[in-house]
Amino acid sequence: MLSPEEKQRYARHFTLSQVGIEGQQKLKASSVLCIGAGGLGSPSMLYLAAAGIGRIGIVDPDVVERSNLQRQILHGESSLGSTKLESAEARLKDVNPHVQIEKHPCRFTAENALEIAKNYDVIIDGTDNFPTRYLSNDVAFFLKKPNIYASIFQFEGQLSVFAPHLGGPCYRCMLPDPPAAGTVPSCAEAGVLGVLPGVIGSLQAMEAIKVILGIGEPPMGRLVHYDALQTAFREFKLRKDPQCPLCGSNPTITTLQPIMNHNDICQAPSGPNELSVAELKAKIDQGLTGIIIDVREQWEHDIVNLPQAKLVPLNTFPSIIPELTELGKDHEIIIHCKVGGRSAHAVEFLINEGFTNVYNVIGGMEAWQKL
Repeated sequence: MLSPEEKQRYARHFTLSQVGIEGQQKLKASSVLCIGAGGLGSPSMLYLAAAGIGRIGIVDPDVVERSNLQRQILHGESSLGSTKLESAEARLKDVNPHVQIEKHPCRFTAENALEIAKNYDVIIDGTDNFPTRYLSNDVAFFLKKPNIYASIFQFEGQLSVFAPHLGGPCYRCMLPDPPAAGTVPSCAEAGVLGVLPGVIGSLQAMEAIKVILGIGEPPMGRLVHYDALQTAFREFKLRKDPQCPLCGSNPTITTLQPIMNHNDICQAPSGPNELSVAELKAKIDQGLTGIIIDVREQWEHDIVNLPQAKLVPLNTFPSIIPELTELGKDHEIIIHCKVGGRSAHAVEFLINEGFTNVYNVIGGMEAWQKL
């Protein structure tokens, strides 16, 4: 039942024939699990809480950093250093004290996903990496729950509802396997306009509400693409793949698969020419004789840098070849970037140029700052 205060709060819903008091009671009785309290999760959960979803579960192990604030509108300056779960709970409770918030302070993994997700009606995929997208899709399939999928990149976003139990395709029907390592831009480096996840995350909230109320036409079997620069929406048909390894006629995936670290996808392939940040620190402490090169952009270097490193942005990297050749092609060269993707490409370039003592710093500045 709705309290007098709730009836006042949701008054604008009651005038909608597709919602009304009965629909509002459905929303109050429903539950949504949001995987990630970041760019997509922020607007999704704000609108779900405002709409009166009874119970919202949040999975996120991270803390609020200043670089989040450009797009993750659940959080503010006062939340810096707090867990995203604490920050999200405080903000959502302020939006609507009638909503129950359940916090899961962990990564979403094959070991815990089923247990976490089983008690929710709808799953919202607010993740930013391929392995967890596959996991959220597979969990939704095994539990027969709708998966509200979205992703964003720079000025573009996409959205779909995957629900094989309702006759639609799953994420694996669209993309059977993750992209090969090194074939996609680094998840941490690609960039995104801060407003974009607000648009796409709001659409995720809308689709979750439509699914719960049983109204309208959720984009099952459709991929909706949004181009912010052109202010244009396009739609692509998605068909259920009879050969899908998960929801096809002869599935080969019958249990949840352990997921790899997302850096395995976002970064270039690993190889023998690698150095951990701990090994780099030891070299510096012992009196480094080689040269360290930072292939990030100037603005990244200005925010945080290694004083010992020489800045050579990747797009200008060939310009340093004469200087390195003078040092000798067996001189030790250590290259880093933000997470290890750009630096891996620079290492490969130098090896192809005949340099024999070149190393990529795995995890880059992000890993260095966590030492």
